[in-house]
Amino acid sequence: MRKNLGAILLALSGFLLVVGLLALVWAPGQVKKLPLDVNSVTHLSGTVSKLGSPESPVKVESISKVDSDASDDEVAVWVNTSCVVIDVDDAPNCVDGTDERLVSASTDVFATDRVSAEAVKEFEGLPDDATTHVGLINKWPFESEKKDYEYWDGTADAAVPAVYDRTDTLEGVDLYVYKIDVKDADIEVAEGVAGTYDNSMEIWVEPTTGAILQQSQDQQRYLESGSKVLDLKIKFTDDQVKESASDAKDNVSKINLLTTTIPIVALSAGVIALVAAILLILGNRRSGGAQGRRGSGTV
Repeated sequence: MRKNLGAILLALSGFLLVVGLLALVWAPGQVKKLPLDVNSVTHLSGTVSKLGSPESPVKVESISKVDSDASDDEVAVWVNTSCVVIDVDDAPNCVDGTDERLVSASTDVFATDRVSAEAVKEFEGLPDDATTHVGLINKWPFESEKKDYEYWDGTADAAVPAVYDRTDTLEGVDLYVYKIDVKDADIEVAEGVAGTYDNSMEIWVEPTTGAILQQSQDQQRYLESGSKVLDLKIKFTDDQVKESASDAKDNVSKINLLTTTIPIVALSAGVIALVAAILLILGNRRSGGAQGRRGSGTV
């Protein structure tokens, strides 16, 4: 029985040590990688003023989906659609171009590295007419740092500095906050109409996953004459923040389980089982040797 128990513990220790090493070495590269089944809807709200009109309530719906067929093991291809609508008369989340409540509607296709979240240029899965993106776009990298990043501003059509500002906590989640300030960027305020653009943004990021839990914008657009044509102030809705925080907590727990808890438990238990197996096997050998010596005596 003791001999069999030693063999069982030896096999168990080998299994636990392999599991622990896999969780330590292999698992981080798998769990700290963007999945290819992402299909998220984000809602923002705030106020808007167009062409000097009084402020009106506004809502924004942004849908981000990974095109798994166009993606590969290292790169994700995203399709993002965004709609900004004046929230009056029970407005839907998006309206067509003939509806006066429409502020803007856009579609963007881009590719990002599934770990660093950096834009990937000229990826084969992108359509030929895709805009070239630079920097971060819709999330931060896994294990984000307290440092500055380059962030893609689709209105300015350029990468701008996202400056680390502070830590904060929302809905029980610890976050890094980055600030973005765009001033007098040259844009088209309408097709064929030149103008400029200002935007002050803050982005709250959960650093383990790189997920954005809150984002605020205070942007203005001007004609070359200096006349303001748009004043937009928006941020994630309270319900959106709660939902994003809940998702972030779940994802952080999964990552910590696979990359920290399982390796520690499996390696510790594996070492204990190995030591116990060795002690049992050595004990069995000593016991067997002693019995052999006693049995070899003469009467």
